[in-house]
Amino acid sequence: MGAQLRVYKRRIKSVTATKKITKAMEMIAASRIVKAQRQVAASTPYATELTRAVTAVATGSTTKHPLTTEVERPTRAAVLLITSDRGLAGGYSSNAIKAAERLTSRLSSERKDVVTYIVGRKGVAYYGFRERPVEDSWTGFTDNPTYADAKAVAAPLIEAITKDTAHGGVDEIHIVFTEFISMMTQTPIENRLLPLALTPSTAEESAEVLKRGGEVLPLFDFEPSAEDVLDALLPRYVESRIYNSLLQAAASKHAATRRAMKSATDNAGDLIKSLSRLANAARQAEITQEISEIVGGASALADATAGSEN
Repeated sequence: MGAQLRVYKRRIKSVTATKKITKAMEMIAASRIVKAQRQVAASTPYATELTRAVTAVATGSTTKHPLTTEVERPTRAAVLLITSDRGLAGGYSSNAIKAAERLTSRLSSERKDVVTYIVGRKGVAYYGFRERPVEDSWTGFTDNPTYADAKAVAAPLIEAITKDTAHGGVDEIHIVFTEFISMMTQTPIENRLLPLALTPSTAEESAEVLKRGGEVLPLFDFEPSAEDVLDALLPRYVESRIYNSLLQAAASKHAATRRAMKSATDNAGDLIKSLSRLANAARQAEITQEISEIVGGASALADATAGSEN
């Protein structure tokens, strides 16, 4: 019985140490979420306004440009998948990978060759284990991305969209990342970065117009030309969207880690309570057995003493 009690005590000690670790990781993740949220809030207006500016240039000119002109029959599409470098975040990376798989299947059904780019060790490991081709990958900065990291990721994508498909270029660029909605909700989504989707609503919001005598006059003059303006905006647009997506993904990862570590801490607490009850029961059984042995020994001694006197 004493051996069983020692086993319970060792398990309680081990689970208690694990609980301390998960609690510390939960607190670290919670502190990082605040910084990540601020970065997302700071970068989103710039990315949104830059998208509006690009849309305005596109709607205010007839220039054909990779940024705004859709290919009649696209044959190659690039997919940028953003995952995490680390685990212990529940289904964060796996959900993003599943979203990328669905997007890849859809693009393949449209007879498009998919070229994959990956951010994060989890995504790289997933594709590497399955021996799937990856055009390029980046790791080591998913917890705290910088604008320099976004520029490094954007560079090969910009080069690919500006090249002909016969020479390794692509007709479309898609991005899959986890959008941070709240502390409890993070949703994997996919967006098409290029060509920029121009709808009547976005055109109306982005391109300010002035009606004079029934004539619609754009309020934009392009110097030196609309094409040069688009050439200048193209890298900044892609970099800003990727940077915002990296920040959204980082905030989502920290939130997922916090939630997973809180669940692990709570489970460890429940397990400690269960093991403590079992240890107490084992201790009580051991004490009961010792009392029974003492009473039995005393009774036997009394009987032996009474027999010797007779």
